[in-house]
Amino acid sequence: MKLVKIRGNTYYIPHNTNIGVYTYKNKNCILIDTGINNTAARKIENVLISNNLHPKYIINTHNHLDHSGGNNYFTENYPGCITYASERERLFLEYNELFPYTFYGASSTKEIAKSNKPIKVDYTLEYGVEKIDGEKFETIPLKGHSIEQIGIITPDKVCFLGDGIFSPEILEKYSIPFLYDIEATLNTFKYVEEIDGDIFVISHSDKLYEKDEIKSLVDINIKWVNNISEEILTILEQPHTREDLLQSIIILNEIDDSVLNFNQYHIYFSSISAFLTYLTNKNLIENHIENGKIYYYQK
Repeated sequence: MKLVKIRGNTYYIPHNTNIGVYTYKNKNCILIDTGINNTAARKIENVLISNNLHPKYIINTHNHLDHSGGNNYFTENYPGCITYASERERLFLEYNELFPYTFYGASSTKEIAKSNKPIKVDYTLEYGVEKIDGEKFETIPLKGHSIEQIGIITPDKVCFLGDGIFSPEILEKYSIPFLYDIEATLNTFKYVEEIDGDIFVISHSDKLYEKDEIKSLVDINIKWVNNISEEILTILEQPHTREDLLQSIIILNEIDDSVLNFNQYHIYFSSISAFLTYLTNKNLIENHIENGKIYYYQK
């Protein structure tokens, strides 16, 4: 891992989850997300130490563990480190049983409830411009992947998008990344195209995107959502339960059983549920109960 300069005082640490870093003259810095666990946090820390940087602030784009799993390491080892998140994401960070509950529908198994420690948030960020240690940062709404994901635009007009939009590589790898709300996701995709930024950092991408490249990425993401929606509608020309629908999607997208585990299956299951909500609200599908099962079908 290494610190890569983007522009001005804005850097990032390329990793499985890219970590944003904004530096101050006194060598304090802001971390935008913290990786998945303490191991990732230690690697980030080593990069900061080698560059004489001190983590003073953390901004979490959203509550998912691959973006917040290193928070407690930094707040425990760097007293006075201040954490920011949006209001609804704060609830999920501090009450860590909420995500497994919404994800699984009950108290979940250890495969899903991987973290048993709440993550304290000191301050919530409102949308718009706010000063952190004298510098102006803009908080933007990126709902859809999670309940209230945010993006951050630094004073250098570098925009950290979290999982507000997906790289082509992620869409190819996972076929159906985790989504909470399809309508909000589509609105976010369209909003990303209008953001007043020059350089865009996506959490899971090897590439930095410039403003003139964002439109094509937005188009790819919108096309992907529309393709999955059409695929579901085609399958639902015959009634399917959610489980049967997911099985058909997995087979059609050639998702090999070797990449599926308990956790990944429920990621797909949750995303399919989000699509069913979206298509139902669009008045394109309906459902009925028969022999103890709920069947969905195209209208």
